[in-house]
Amino acid sequence: ERTLLIRPPSRQFTFTHIHGLRWDDVCDQPSFAESWPAILEYMEKAKFLVAHNAAFDRGVLTRCCEHYGLTAPARQFICTVQLARARWNIYPTRLPDVCRRLDIPLNHHEAGSDARACAEIALRARQEGWRP
Repeated sequence: ERTLLIRPPSRQFTFTHIHGLRWDDVCDQPSFAESWPAILEYMEKAKFLVAHNAAFDRGVLTRCCEHYGLTAPARQFICTVQLARARWNIYPTRLPDVCRRLDIPLNHHEAGSDARACAEIALRARQEGWRP
């Protein structure tokens, strides 16, 4: 498990009210391209990637790679929104709702906590016989 802060290509920030990050938090951090080898090392070990609302995360990863001229690894994305609906009929399916229903600890919008929660959702489904 590893959490990385990445310096975006500009000082313009959006959604600080959600994730709490500001330019001062990331200005001295490596860029996405500089962080890519460490990110890729994790991804190459994975059979698939798990995210809540995976289409969003896949899009961000694709756009980041395109911006820096990098090739994103061809990995299946498993969406824990869809998984929670299909396996447990959970609605609404915001990450805090799913975690509350499955009794999974969550510090919402803290990257490491969100990632652990998504992994736990997938592991719970697998314990019940789900296979990607």
